[in-house]
Amino acid sequence: MLLHFFKMNGAGNDFIIVDNRDLSLTAALDEDTIAALCDRNRGIGADGLLAVEPARKGADYRFRYYNADGGEAEMCGNGARCFGRFTAHLGESLRERVSFETMVGTLTAELIGDDVRIAMSDPKDLQLNTGASVPGLDASLHFINSGVPHVVAFVENPEALDAFDVTRHGSAIRHHPAFAPAGTNANFVAVLAPDHLSIRTFERGVEDETLACGTGMVACALIHHLLSGTPSPIKVDVEGGDTLEIGFERSGDQGFKNVTLTGPADFVFEGEIDI
Repeated sequence: MLLHFFKMNGAGNDFIIVDNRDLSLTAALDEDTIAALCDRNRGIGADGLLAVEPARKGADYRFRYYNADGGEAEMCGNGARCFGRFTAHLGESLRERVSFETMVGTLTAELIGDDVRIAMSDPKDLQLNTGASVPGLDASLHFINSGVPHVVAFVENPEALDAFDVTRHGSAIRHHPAFAPAGTNANFVAVLAPDHLSIRTFERGVEDETLACGTGMVACALIHHLLSGTPSPIKVDVEGGDTLEIGFERSGDQGFKNVTLTGPADFVFEGEIDI
């Protein structure tokens, strides 16, 4: 069968998007097929696949996200921004705001000029200084689930981050027994200014460094706030070259609410592929 698809990217994090509102693609989009579509040598190439499905509980749409290995994940911040811009165009007229169901709750996307702002789910499972360590990395490992699990480690300066072996250390953290059985994403951070970070991310499911990770940006900003007291909003530079903004409010001693992620979400191309 021919699969009609769209390609989008959010800050360099790229996605295949398919319209499955009639659920006709559900059987065809198995794990192996999704992995083949995301393959950068033999397929379309992407960090993951997004499927638009009908909502079940009163939102506008249902958000389904699959990593490049074909496994379904709970959430993806950059993917959610792309999903928001894509679904805003599905009606008879452009909508400035859309809602969609995810595994972590119903989220809202708002179009703000060329950017999209996502109202994220409340983070959970915070652990500052987990005590876990990996060989060759002299940094505390902090943990938070900002929609999906993330470890955050700070390096000395931007130069150290530029030279950092993200694949080696990220893979070691991703598979560390302390974060089993689900594993975790891993983020490495340099502080450019009190309210400005630079990060690099190793993504679980992609099993490599990606140019950006939305939930990773959120995780880094929130951990930085807890360690330094820097107020909202916090800017984050990603490897893809974009700067995004994370907003938040405190809730209790170490909790957060009204977490937002604002940044670009761009159409790249559309096409058809035989599956």
